[in-house]
Amino acid sequence: MQVRLALALFLSFLVLAFSRGCPGPEAATEDEVPGVTTLADAGAGGAGGAETVDAPSPVAEVEPWNETIRFGRYHATFDNAGAHLLELRVDGFYQELFLDDAEKADPVNWVRLLEAVDPGPGRATLGSLALGTEPSSERWFAVDPATANWAVDLAHDDQERVTAVTFTLDGGRGVVLEKTLRPAAEGYDIEVDLVLHNTGAADFANQEGQWLLTPAMGVPRAATDNFYVEPKAGICWRKGKDDYGLKREERHYSEREAEDFPPDAGETVWGGVDNKYFLVALRPADHEATAALHGANWRTVWDAAWAREHEEDAQGDSYRHIVTDLTLVLRMPSVGESMRYPFRLYAGPKDKAVLESHADGDALAKVVKKDLGFFSGIAGMLTAILSFFHGIAGNWGVAIVLLTLFVRLALFPFNRRSQTAMARHATKMKRIQPRLNELKEKHAKDPRKQREEQARIMQEEGAFPPLGGCLPIFVQIPVFFGLFSALRTNFDLRHARFTGWINDLSEPDRFMRLGWNVPLLDMEYLNVLPPLMVVLWIVQQRVMPKPTDEQALRMQKMMMWMPILFGFFLYNYAAGLSLYMITTSAFGILEQTVIKKIWPIDDAEQPKKKGGFMDRLAKMQEQAKALEEMKRHSKAQQHQQRQRREKSKAGPGKGKRRR
Repeated sequence: MQVRLALALFLSFLVLAFSRGCPGPEAATEDEVPGVTTLADAGAGGAGGAETVDAPSPVAEVEPWNETIRFGRYHATFDNAGAHLLELRVDGFYQELFLDDAEKADPVNWVRLLEAVDPGPGRATLGSLALGTEPSSERWFAVDPATANWAVDLAHDDQERVTAVTFTLDGGRGVVLEKTLRPAAEGYDIEVDLVLHNTGAADFANQEGQWLLTPAMGVPRAATDNFYVEPKAGICWRKGKDDYGLKREERHYSEREAEDFPPDAGETVWGGVDNKYFLVALRPADHEATAALHGANWRTVWDAAWAREHEEDAQGDSYRHIVTDLTLVLRMPSVGESMRYPFRLYAGPKDKAVLESHADGDALAKVVKKDLGFFSGIAGMLTAILSFFHGIAGNWGVAIVLLTLFVRLALFPFNRRSQTAMARHATKMKRIQPRLNELKEKHAKDPRKQREEQARIMQEEGAFPPLGGCLPIFVQIPVFFGLFSALRTNFDLRHARFTGWINDLSEPDRFMRLGWNVPLLDMEYLNVLPPLMVVLWIVQQRVMPKPTDEQALRMQKMMMWMPILFGFFLYNYAAGLSLYMITTSAFGILEQTVIKKIWPIDDAEQPKKKGGFMDRLAKMQEQAKALEEMKRHSKAQQHQQRQRREKSKAGPGKGKRRR
């Protein structure tokens, strides 16, 4: 999708530049323990296969518990079956527009960062912060930590607000596992502490066990942008002191079993899942937790609830989720001691400034840079300029218009120079065109001679297309794609109103609902901006000067149909991106119809420059031709000398027939 989009955008840019089978739920492979894969037996770390494991002591039964509570700036649903965080909503960001204060205070309208996933009949609901055992750790417990009911303890402050949720599991073999979650006082962090208590497991003391921890299960899509595939699983690792690597995998439409992230990744900084506007990522909080992280993998997850609601699409799109599983290696302490592994779970917006305000903020902000793509440097600079204009105008739509005009004005000198060079070239070609036509008639039966004579005239007149005419294209391409990336993923454009019916610059403008089922085109809504953008493209092409070259003229006529074709591709364009294209096209029309009349382009033919590039090129061609002639002459002389030597060796009577 991204490749087709990039190609469509690149071709649309050229228009402006030169004119101017998946298994059903029965086959789903997710286990009741989310993220568990078969890895090498980690009896490593001192765990031998010969020690004797004490018979399990009775495990106290714990009643099922599920509760939704206010949890700092979040509204969270917890379940003690597996000690899962089933759902998480965040205050300050809303699902819908135009909410009053009472509606904004209702958590049902808050953005959902995490949701529970139904894997199918007879299988446990999947949630976040799931901790699954591997062969080296499952023998520590007489029950499965991923499905057993954990004991729950809620801590409150003086105002009876929940300040911590502690899950405790007595494994029945002298090992107690504890998981505590606390909302941070500031920012978008949730503190996650994992604690291993050795209450009497002498056989396991100082051994290491491997686990799989799933930080974020059920991250939903945040937008309806078909040009941005979401959600994405990711892992970030430290490459140097202030240098980080980031690898992400997009959501797939089919089953993908656990696949490792880069095996050569260094120290893991965070792992999680993000969508277009929000990130949920777990990162270690101290040296012990950092040392416990040993890489990660990603996989897709079947959503049985979605499949039931969309039976017609269930086979093709029911793997709605993608998750990251972090590999943990935890050391069992000595009897009577405990080992604590602290982590932080970031659950908030993909806003660069917000991300950088947290611990390891530079590593978290790497995900924003990744979204900007190859031209992230230019895109980052344009994003800063966009924010500057927003500070002046107070409206993101107006800021986009101002940014577009700023970019066009900055590129105006390059465009002007290109237009002048091309206009002078057109004047010269108009003068010598009769001579070229005469050569075509004279050497109509000898195409080779025709080309040679035409090249001679072009070289004499210096009538080759100016290289400066291509310079603006090479300058504008990175700016164009940088600006596109900046507008496509900018968090500030989410729910940003412009004017009239345009209430969200990150979505199509949706003037009115149509509900039409058009093949190959989603026309649930009438979007006004993309058709307007196409009309302006066509008008801009029509006001451009007509080329004198026949081939270029035919190309221009053919390209007249391209805006209409791209109008279908870009019909569901985000309003902010359409606004940019409309503004730049309107400026191009203004330049052709007004600016050039006030400040005409000097198209007077200039005398041929001596010693210029074309002269140097001609001289190099002549030198190469002379050198080639010398080589041929030398080879001929050498051939004659060989013949004379062969004759002298043969003697006067050699080769005569004897009688």
